[in-house]
Amino acid sequence: METNEILEQLRVNAPARIEQAGTVEELEDLAAEITGKRSPIAAGRRSLGSAPQEQRRDLGRAINDVAVELNALIDSRRVVLEAIEASQALESDRVDVTLPGRIPLRGTTHLIQQVMDEIVDIFVSMGYTVATGPEVETEFYNFTALNFPVAHPTRLESDTLYLDYGDDPEGVLLRTHTSPMQARYMEEHDPPVYLVVPGRVFRRDPVDSTHSPVFHQIEGLAVDTDITFGDLKGVLDHFAREFLGPDITTKFIPHHFPFTEPSAEMHVYANGRWMELLGCGMVHPAVFEAVGYDPDEVTGFAFGMGADRLAMVRHGITDLRHLFDPDRRILEQYR
Repeated sequence: METNEILEQLRVNAPARIEQAGTVEELEDLAAEITGKRSPIAAGRRSLGSAPQEQRRDLGRAINDVAVELNALIDSRRVVLEAIEASQALESDRVDVTLPGRIPLRGTTHLIQQVMDEIVDIFVSMGYTVATGPEVETEFYNFTALNFPVAHPTRLESDTLYLDYGDDPEGVLLRTHTSPMQARYMEEHDPPVYLVVPGRVFRRDPVDSTHSPVFHQIEGLAVDTDITFGDLKGVLDHFAREFLGPDITTKFIPHHFPFTEPSAEMHVYANGRWMELLGCGMVHPAVFEAVGYDPDEVTGFAFGMGADRLAMVRHGITDLRHLFDPDRRILEQYR
């Protein structure tokens, strides 16, 4: 078949095939067949060298006209197909913004930490400073500086968790209360001191409904001139009412602690019964002497409370172990 016949056949048939291409990929395959390197147009250009001299110009012009015409149709169809495919892609990726969003699970602090934060906030509102100390302590700060006698039973390994650490002649242990920060803070600061110390403490207690070898305590200390037991009662009564509600009643019962004299337990009447809430007392002169304070010039009071017990009182929890249960059904009750 002559080149002119092939070109004319291509000019007639190709536009319909181009118009019928349904995708850009189909169109590109068709373009390669019609105007590509193996197309009739490419073959016609290669045959120009063997064509008679007098026909070569007209034949080249005819081939170029057909190529320009068909390439224009291909480009026009490509624009249409690309627009269609872009619209289809947008439709498939469409997001219905009227649907409700996916709300992630919200985390929260543990119940004990919530209670500790609230207690600390109450005392901070009264002008107290917050301090924290090491959980690994020496016997001096944990016992000696707080006027615990050498033979006191809490120094025994049956009560306290000692650590095999270094060659220090002083015993190294896991602190049994946050009270060591009383001594540490007073060594570094001159009076007046108004301090509250939250933290984790450790004792050799069995795990049962009311005991755990790891629990949480908040220690408080106030040192100034002319502080009295009446000040202690006023501060702790205010705390109890802020924490448990304005309708509770408090009372102070004589007790004994090595680092306070006189000492007392504060009980509260709530939910139809009396319960012990915390221990307290006036700072013993021996504690002031151990940290370099003159007991003739300053007085003060100290108190300590278990955050775990207070959490149980606040939320009506009857078993301490529930506070450490990783079951989300329990923990989510206190969000």
